[in-house]
Amino acid sequence: MKPKRTPLYERHVKAGAKMVAFAGFLMPMEFSGIVDEHLSVRSAVGMFDVSHMGEISISGDGALEYVNRLTTNDVSKLDVCQAQYSTMLNHAGGIIDDLLVYKRRFDYLLVVNAANTEKDFAWIDENKPSGVRVENQSDATGQIAVQGPQAKEVLARVCHGNVTSLEAFRSMVATLGDTTCLISRTGYTGEDGFEIYAESDRIGQIWDTLVEASPQPKLCGLGARDTLRLEAGMRLHGADIDETTSPLEAGLGWVVKFEKGEFFGKQALLQQRAEGLRRKLVGLKTTSKRFPRKGYRVMVNGREVGQITSGGFSPTLQCGIAFAYVDIEVARDGIDYKIDARGQLIDATYVKGPFYKRAKQ
Repeated sequence: MKPKRTPLYERHVKAGAKMVAFAGFLMPMEFSGIVDEHLSVRSAVGMFDVSHMGEISISGDGALEYVNRLTTNDVSKLDVCQAQYSTMLNHAGGIIDDLLVYKRRFDYLLVVNAANTEKDFAWIDENKPSGVRVENQSDATGQIAVQGPQAKEVLARVCHGNVTSLEAFRSMVATLGDTTCLISRTGYTGEDGFEIYAESDRIGQIWDTLVEASPQPKLCGLGARDTLRLEAGMRLHGADIDETTSPLEAGLGWVVKFEKGEFFGKQALLQQRAEGLRRKLVGLKTTSKRFPRKGYRVMVNGREVGQITSGGFSPTLQCGIAFAYVDIEVARDGIDYKIDARGQLIDATYVKGPFYKRAKQ
């Protein structure tokens, strides 16, 4: 199938981006270089086209109850204009997707991963109860992420509305340039930042306004987005989590609210919790010049105990970092890990929590 183009495709080509096929779209991998873009987000501000992400609206009588059954977090706790991170499970407790859930005035907006949009929509639509409406708004919606310590300065200069007063995981309808959009204080980089949603035929005007803003955001691609999210300890669906992994195994138990009532996959998770986990996702850090890569084996005392799911070089920390599922008995600090990098063993140490955490401002 021919890859789709986001509404910003021509702008990326004009800016000299290296374009690649990703999740069914032609997307910019990099503009000025992955490390340059990564460090710009950590030190100043960067801007990403994330229009490939999926947007699914759920509305009608019973929408709240249905979204609460679909997802593991407690949607009933949301105020209007508030968002939460969550997972959506199959009946076996596997992660169909991880997503953001927004409570809007008249509906709930689920922002899902690009590669999963059609699958997610089919699952949500086929399980909907009577009276609930489900709409795939992905093609009609564009999305831009502005991330970094100077992100709020950029938004304050171009946005009509007190957007910098937004707290984390809160959103507002505002005007950026002359375009009405939804702006939320969310992101996938570990930095302060915002995500902007607008109609596809208007998102280009917002992009142009932001490109001309002061301070000028660095144009960033998928490469930097991946290194940034890995440093920040954020899971990637299709790599670190998928339908064969549960949120308990993936260290996402904090978004599973067992006390809220029934949800898809709950019984499987209760059984898994009662029986005890057999494996767990852990963070590993190396000091070798060779960096851990997806698929590399993790060894303890000469025995394979797991595999790397995501890994690479951390531009911020200047070392190798990785996620790996390992046997539960070695999923802790104090273990002498070795990573088998195609026959060369790399020393690795356990890291609890994100590899990088921004300083509070």
